Amino acid sequence: MRDVLRKSALEQAELIRGGRVSSLELTRAYLERIARLDGKLGAFVYVMEERALAEAKAHDRRDADLPPFWGVPTAVKDLNAAKGSYTRFGSRAFERLFTPVDDATVAQLRRAGFVIVGKTATSELGALPVTETDIHPPARNPWDVARSPGGSSGGAGAAVAAGLVPIAQGSDGAGSIRIPAALNHLVGIKPSRGRVENSYGADDRHIIYTCGPLARTVRDAAAMLDAMAGLSVGKPHWAPRPSAPFLELCEQRPTKLRLRVVTASRFTETDPEIAEATLRVARLAESLGHEVKDGTAQEGSLEEFLPVWQRLTSEAPVHDWALTQPVTRWLAEKGRHVAPRDVRRLCEAMSARVLEWFGEADAWITPAVAVPPPMVGEWKDLPPDQAFARAARLGAFTAPFNVGGQPAVSIPAGMSSAGHPIGVQLVGRLNDEATILGLARQIEREGSWADAWPKMAWT
Repeated sequence: MRDVLRKSALEQAELIRGGRVSSLELTRAYLERIARLDGKLGAFVYVMEERALAEAKAHDRRDADLPPFWGVPTAVKDLNAAKGSYTRFGSRAFERLFTPVDDATVAQLRRAGFVIVGKTATSELGALPVTETDIHPPARNPWDVARSPGGSSGGAGAAVAAGLVPIAQGSDGAGSIRIPAALNHLVGIKPSRGRVENSYGADDRHIIYTCGPLARTVRDAAAMLDAMAGLSVGKPHWAPRPSAPFLELCEQRPTKLRLRVVTASRFTETDPEIAEATLRVARLAESLGHEVKDGTAQEGSLEEFLPVWQRLTSEAPVHDWALTQPVTRWLAEKGRHVAPRDVRRLCEAMSARVLEWFGEADAWITPAVAVPPPMVGEWKDLPPDQAFARAARLGAFTAPFNVGGQPAVSIPAGMSSAGHPIGVQLVGRLNDEATILGLARQIEREGSWADAWPKMAWT
């Protein structure tokens, strides 16, 4: 099974479809890896062993036309409701919330054929880009367990990077998919606004967060996005439907693109090795025939974005905020005094500025994260405002596109001299995932850094 576990999720689905491996065998193998390795990583908060094995057995009894990921194990972030599990939102305020139904996102994953083996760790209410809560040990980066895997989808990032599942669901409100993808050497997609239905049925024409995939390959990520967006199973959401499924579109070599590259941010200084990796990807794109020009840093400030994040945090259905962590409580207390109309006004102003900055380019190339992964516990004793200011450094290049609603993908771009993964972000025009996925796949084919595993995964 070792060779099978190193294959992509789509390759594993093909093996199951061809009868060369069973879903039960594959699911049992991943559960054994979780039992053996997750004590070092803290990627999972709830493992659904009995339910997962029963689901896998049921998958092996079916011989009709199969959806794309039939029988392949995956994991769901603990901000999402999966039938037969606890949903804790990373908080003591939700420790006893047992969920008897799937939310909209998880229902799409089941329609795609996935077997859900457990729930992955998140920061409390998804508020921070590190995954360290009061209800479980901190999630750790499999490339360096002294470092954070990021957040808020940090458990998902650590789980996929270490081979505890081949692919996982995450969610992204200011970079919470792309940050873990960058810090764990993965592909992570934040779809366009309206591409994936809101998990809990909220009006998502103005909200800044969405669900998306974390995977080891562009193809896997594109195929999971097809499932989550209802293109391969279910019903598409309100964003304009692409000309073909994203899995097909990512394999189409893009014609000459107008690309812009920037490594500077007004929120933080970019680490020199990360800046160089970004420029290396830009040079590779240029060698592939694309037009690449330097761009300028975006305007904006933390003070402008902070009220939006505070209000979003305050809207969580917490019955007792005294049970939450200091940073989360600070955000919510401030957010209750921010009027929804003011949030709408701020988002509209920031969105207009982001879209104006984007200009006539087909895509932008930026760092995904400007700084190395923080040490686990690095922010623990900081006052809330200082901890959030540190957090903003990780989301400097990702958060603007949640406000703008554009699609963005983080792709692996090599390693730092300290052995930490570096991610580069590709940002597309509104509703144009196809261009950035095609470019990401082209770079993945030509780059020398795509297929790498942390040492702990196979020792």
